[in-house]
Amino acid sequence: MKKWKIGIAGAGLIADFHAQAVKSLPNAQLSGFSNIRKAGAQKLAQKYDVRSWDTISSMICSDEVEIVMIATPSGAHMEPAVEAARNEKHVLCEKPLEIALPRIDQMIQAHKDAGTYLGGIFNFRYNETTQIIKEAIDAGRLGVITFAAVHVPWWRNDAYYEGWHGTWSLDGGGALMNQSIHMVDLLLFLLGPVEQLGAFCSKEGHPQIETEDTAVSILRFSNKALGIIYGTTASYPGQFRRLEITGTRGTIVLVENSLKVWQFAEKYPHDEQIIKNFGAIEGGGGVADPAAISYMNHAKNLSAFISAIETGKEFEIDGEEARKAVALIIDIYKSSDQGKII
Repeated sequence: MKKWKIGIAGAGLIADFHAQAVKSLPNAQLSGFSNIRKAGAQKLAQKYDVRSWDTISSMICSDEVEIVMIATPSGAHMEPAVEAARNEKHVLCEKPLEIALPRIDQMIQAHKDAGTYLGGIFNFRYNETTQIIKEAIDAGRLGVITFAAVHVPWWRNDAYYEGWHGTWSLDGGGALMNQSIHMVDLLLFLLGPVEQLGAFCSKEGHPQIETEDTAVSILRFSNKALGIIYGTTASYPGQFRRLEITGTRGTIVLVENSLKVWQFAEKYPHDEQIIKNFGAIEGGGGVADPAAISYMNHAKNLSAFISAIETGKEFEIDGEEARKAVALIIDIYKSSDQGKII
């Protein structure tokens, strides 16, 4: 079995999760870390008994790296992604892919030109419940879908925003672009594209930051269903994320990774077993603590990326797919700023 040599750009909290994901896979090998601040990379390298590079560029150019996992601040994803493509290295990039669409497009084009893979990390897609819900939708079990909503009522204290978080230059947004983007991606994955939206954003809970700490958007999907996106980091003490989809033949409500409502006009024999298997709340999901998540879905995300490379198939969360959630969030910001329907 080939072991893919992986280098991680970045040395913050999420880089540690990526390292755990790499270490858990039999066909992946953690080569080491690089970071703008060398001390951070050295600390993680010591923890995992691997090497560190003095610069991100030197890691990308190293023969010890075949896949670059990018875990730098959101507004600093493009440069290492493009450099990796120029050095014929594959890239799996933490969400959001980048914070501006022209920068994302440069990343996509660089990897198209190089013939290398560019993928995004949207680890919620790899929950078992996500696949079960997608199968129900594709089978038409909800009938005509009339409404879908995601709620991310999380909490972050002021100390969380003392660094680059909550800045336009590096975070690219607030509660939507950073925390809620996973659920925005999930909504687009399950319901398809949005045709129209209107939105309001505010920062009443953390007035010192540049970006929003609370946002609400109303949506009309291309399939004519209506919807809502609600995301915040100003809801003490933080509550579980929630997905609701309803239609003329059924309703699904997902709370965290638990199916709390699974009801259809036409019952299937396995419905009872689904509720039994997936009806209990799992974990805290990072509602107040960014570290309170598991690395397991990151590992599934990475495993799927490696599989796509090995088989030559298109990766399911390629650059174009990962771009969609960012584009929608940017339109939400435009609607709020301009006070009009987009």
